[in-house]
Amino acid sequence: RCRPPLSREPNTSHTVTLSISTADCCPASGLRMDVLETSKLVDEELYSRQLYVLDMPAMQRIREAKVLLSGLQGLGAEVAKNLVLMGVGSLTLHDPHPTCWSDLAAQFFLSEQDLETSRAEASRELVAKLNKGVQVSVHTGDITEELLLGFQVVVLTTSKLEEQLKVGTLCHELGICFLVADTRGLVGQLFCDFGEDFTVQDPTEAEPLTAGSPGILTLRKETDDHYFCDGDLVTFSGIEGMVELNGCDPRPIRVQEDGTLEIGNTATFSRYLRGGAVTEVKRPKTVSHVSASTSEVGELGNFKRPMCLHQAFRALHQFQHLHGRLPKPWDPVDAEMVVGLARSLEPLKGTKGEPLDEALVKTVALSSAGGLSPMAATMGAVAAQEVLKAISRKFMPLDQWLYFDALDCLPEDGEPLPKPEDCAPRGCRYDGQIAVFGAGFQEKLSWQHYLLVGAGAIGCELLKSFALVGLGAGPSGGVTVADMDHVEHSNLSRQFLFTTQDIGRLKAEVAAEATHRLNSDLQVTPLTMLLDPTTEHIFGDNFFSRVDGVAAALDSFQARKYVAARCTHYLKPLLEAGTQGTMGHASVFMPHVTEAYRAPTSTLASEETTYPVCTLRYFPSRVEHTVQWARNKFEGLFCLSAETINHNQVLTSLAETDGPQVLTLLQEVLGILRERPQTWQDCVLWALGHWQLCFCYSIMQLLNHFPPDKVLEDGTLFWSGPKQCPQPLEFDANQDTHLLYVLAAANLYAQMHGLPGSRDQTALRGLLKLLPFPLWGHVVSHGEELWGSVNTTVTRASQDNDSNFHMDFVAAAASLRAQNYGILPANRSQSKRIVGKIIPAIATTTAAVAGLVGLELYKVVGRPRPLSAFRHCFLHLAENRFNRWVPFAPAIQKAWCFLGSTKNRFYSGFGTLWSMPSYSAYHCSPSQSLSHLPLPHTTRVTELVQQVTGWIPKPGQRVLVLELSCEGEDEDTTFPPLHYEL
Repeated sequence: RCRPPLSREPNTSHTVTLSISTADCCPASGLRMDVLETSKLVDEELYSRQLYVLDMPAMQRIREAKVLLSGLQGLGAEVAKNLVLMGVGSLTLHDPHPTCWSDLAAQFFLSEQDLETSRAEASRELVAKLNKGVQVSVHTGDITEELLLGFQVVVLTTSKLEEQLKVGTLCHELGICFLVADTRGLVGQLFCDFGEDFTVQDPTEAEPLTAGSPGILTLRKETDDHYFCDGDLVTFSGIEGMVELNGCDPRPIRVQEDGTLEIGNTATFSRYLRGGAVTEVKRPKTVSHVSASTSEVGELGNFKRPMCLHQAFRALHQFQHLHGRLPKPWDPVDAEMVVGLARSLEPLKGTKGEPLDEALVKTVALSSAGGLSPMAATMGAVAAQEVLKAISRKFMPLDQWLYFDALDCLPEDGEPLPKPEDCAPRGCRYDGQIAVFGAGFQEKLSWQHYLLVGAGAIGCELLKSFALVGLGAGPSGGVTVADMDHVEHSNLSRQFLFTTQDIGRLKAEVAAEATHRLNSDLQVTPLTMLLDPTTEHIFGDNFFSRVDGVAAALDSFQARKYVAARCTHYLKPLLEAGTQGTMGHASVFMPHVTEAYRAPTSTLASEETTYPVCTLRYFPSRVEHTVQWARNKFEGLFCLSAETINHNQVLTSLAETDGPQVLTLLQEVLGILRERPQTWQDCVLWALGHWQLCFCYSIMQLLNHFPPDKVLEDGTLFWSGPKQCPQPLEFDANQDTHLLYVLAAANLYAQMHGLPGSRDQTALRGLLKLLPFPLWGHVVSHGEELWGSVNTTVTRASQDNDSNFHMDFVAAAASLRAQNYGILPANRSQSKRIVGKIIPAIATTTAAVAGLVGLELYKVVGRPRPLSAFRHCFLHLAENRFNRWVPFAPAIQKAWCFLGSTKNRFYSGFGTLWSMPSYSAYHCSPSQSLSHLPLPHTTRVTELVQQVTGWIPKPGQRVLVLELSCEGEDEDTTFPPLHYEL
């Protein structure tokens, strides 16, 4: 999108600089009301992370929706799990077919005890346990027109073509959204029909842009990450002077070459003074779908592979219709029959007579009898997201067809393929997977021992995948899961291994128990600690010597960077995934094959973002500044001040306090009170006085020092550019935000002093009318009494508890601060997200990236694979983006070396193997060097290091890490760390 310019000074009366904010900010007066008046259907704490992805209206539509899901094999189970976790109103399951062994490779609601039982009946209880707020029922009859009329969305999985066409035609005629999802081995298919006139209310996930100014819009520097496009519609608010623009009908903009925005002629408008914001107005979009009987995959574009996959699925349907079964696993005769059927099909529109890729069709047919958990997870996540789009009318739906294949998991060209006898059914829970990869590969999976770091949303999905594929399920295998967090209520909408009974328990322990229930052969060892430098005595040489690979499911780049460094240190494969909203990624890092993990520098910096004190205190220009200022106020008033008073309770006056910062802190917490509060009324009076101090008196003091018309030596106004001139507020108990601030502050102050509080807003309004309005002409002086001996309660901030007034205070204070400076305020939800640095999350994206990780796991565990076999993945479900690409190769460094008796005991990083028993120069640490020492062949490396540095190996230490340097003629050459195996 077009990049806005940096802030510049106005050169005409029509060029101004405005603040940035988000378009869905509610007015300050509605700050708390959006919580108190929310529909009872939505549990905001449970769906808190999901609400940041969707919004309340979309979530309410989801809670009221009715969905019919037919087909409960692995793919159907994934769709059901995601829909129930995300809170769909009711879900009706339909699958009268009996459970068989091959189902268990991907269907985690079923077990050996359910064999020969209807899949839907056997799954219902466990599906319902995922979310007690969702009504889950089973339909045992046929799918009829009368049945369909009771649903907004109908989903068919792993169904016959005849049923797809019949039900799809009925749904199209009845105006019911219809989806078909299917997986065959390593290939997946998805079809959507939302009708001929489907309106998408909010097409994109991105928040509406807000920036700019009237006439020719010059954007602030802070808007560098927001881009407008030609034709975007905008409206205005909060402008002083040119009031004709405030609340105007949406106006189109044009992006100039320099990045400024043109909105048309404003010459007849009033003269602009200051402030305001220009906000993008999102426009609904209408899509038109055709029914399954008339849709053509050619509308995807001229991409040959999806068209061949479409023909392969049609041929498989024909084969199944003719023979009553799918092709036998890796049976060449059956596969050739499928190719013949595909060859005889009528060519698709748009293929322009291109020949069918018969090799691709044959490969699909050979592995089509299998059912794989990672494929079900990936396709089930995308299908569930499309259901949400149909229900919520949020985000653009697919252009009807999607085909996905992971045939890169199979052996490369020229390598031996699985044999039919190795892939025949065994009558075991892994039959669906054995049909694709063979029994020998299944045995290799069972030997593995993996470390999973993180038992959150992605971690739960990965543990499910490990249990289903049988990773470490053999006698010598296992999985270790490390996580020190506890289960919270907000986790339950994504982390499906946890229930309400588990709230407060350690995630690692609960996840280990739940995973063992999914597969009793898999032993999961929970470790309730972090992986960081403080635990390297636990996660050291001995531990990693027993680990075959690592999977990271972490929510910070700093943590990922550390775990990746440990994998590089020990040369262990790393599988890593992360999500943000409907965006997600999955990556694989293999020693000596791919480059090592590198965290994005910009993202690492953003995780450590801090704002200058002067910006927060005097010159805020962004909504984030106001929220951080409010958070700091909370900490200072109700946490640090309580600790300080408790520490200084033996003092008798402020004159005895230690330093000006403590004095300032205590002056603010004592406020206008001359003695310790004794009643609720005292607390209200203090809160009212503090409102006056923060939002009126301190602003007046600032303007006394820097008047609105102050001019700098160069002739520019002091209050210009990012500095917005503030305005003091006048207290009004009839304004909700004013009242909420006093209510929250008074209750927190009462809690601090062990006094009862009140939630009665009507009574508080009445009390405020009776109280004398406090004046801050008198501030507690340096010599006044400190209330004598007191003991206050320290309050720790918590953004996930809506009943303790913490977020009420922060949200109200931030909103009032924003009003002072003409910044559009954040609503309560946005304030909570900023304070808690909460990452938006939704179950569909989580499941999708876990499935993609599972596909790469097949390659990591199998025989050695070349770089071309591996895939990094990125997806954006809201925008229907799905990218997979080959990772970069590692950097390779070469050096001349002598070969000796210790050859192959040295190795280095993810690059080339090193064989260097003797050196002319190297060092062990920055402080101790073995520079230019002759190394006789009879001297062991460990002996030499001990002689020079005094180093003694720790018990259990298996590797000595050396830093190698090589001096060249022109410049020094940097080498990766060198590992010497002890």
